[in-house]
Amino acid sequence: MFKHYFEQVHNVEIWPIISLSIFFVFFVGLLVYVLRIKKDHISHMSAMPLNEDNPENDLTSSR
Repeated sequence: MFKHYFEQVHNVEIWPIISLSIFFVFFVGLLVYVLRIKKDHISHMSAMPLNEDNPENDLTSSR
């Protein structure tokens, strides 16, 4: 059924190439971001939920 519709679309063979390119660029960009992020920033962000000095983490202050 869909094959008939896709046969009538002009330049339909370019869409899989475009979607693969977007997928590849997104994940390469994400990989570059993860590899370049500073390790102290990762440590700081991972410790935030456990930090009792931060009033944003206090559940009783919002009540």
